[in-house]
Amino acid sequence: MTSDLQDRIVLVTGASGRLGRIVVSALARTGARVVAIDRQPYDGDAPVELAVTADVTSEGDVASAFARVIDELGTPWGVIHTVGTWDGGPLAETSLEGWRHVLELNLTSAFLCVREAARTMTEGRVIGIASRQGADRAPAQQAAYAASKAGLVRLIEAASAEHEALACVAVAPSMILFGEEPEGTAGVTAEAIADLCVRLCGDAGAVHDGTVLRAYGDA
Repeated sequence: MTSDLQDRIVLVTGASGRLGRIVVSALARTGARVVAIDRQPYDGDAPVELAVTADVTSEGDVASAFARVIDELGTPWGVIHTVGTWDGGPLAETSLEGWRHVLELNLTSAFLCVREAARTMTEGRVIGIASRQGADRAPAQQAAYAASKAGLVRLIEAASAEHEALACVAVAPSMILFGEEPEGTAGVTAEAIADLCVRLCGDAGAVHDGTVLRAYGDA
């Protein structure tokens, strides 16, 4: 059976990261034309159509990355944004520098990529990785992280409301498990999150436009 992503151009940001590599591999198995975007040169095992070195917190880098994809391959069908970081600590001890760092990586990067998708894509899918802390109630000692992921959720909702041709979805995991955690750690596997992102990037994603999909596993 032919995949609904066969030959479609899909960008993965953070492609050299732990989750990004797994998403790239899952996409490659569908026959999609995968574009790996990361500030580090892509060195994953899965084959990609194009690898672009870019800092997605840089407005110029993001615009240049999309322009290169369009020039060399054509207009993208999908963007799966996996870039992000985690940081925690008491609110009273959170520095402005630390706050800005988390928001820059988790929210500003998403804003720049989603905005460029809205500017250049005529149809398709935009998938952002949020978190339970951003989708539900924030826990103690995660102010910057929770705020940044809550902002990503609202960004995806706003993009969906403005652009009918783009199905925009936020995937909100609990703890993502990479197989390195102590036995019995609750959460959802990185492979499950990657597979969900791939399905949402296909035809099935249309019915989830503007939603937050909570992927909590057994957590």
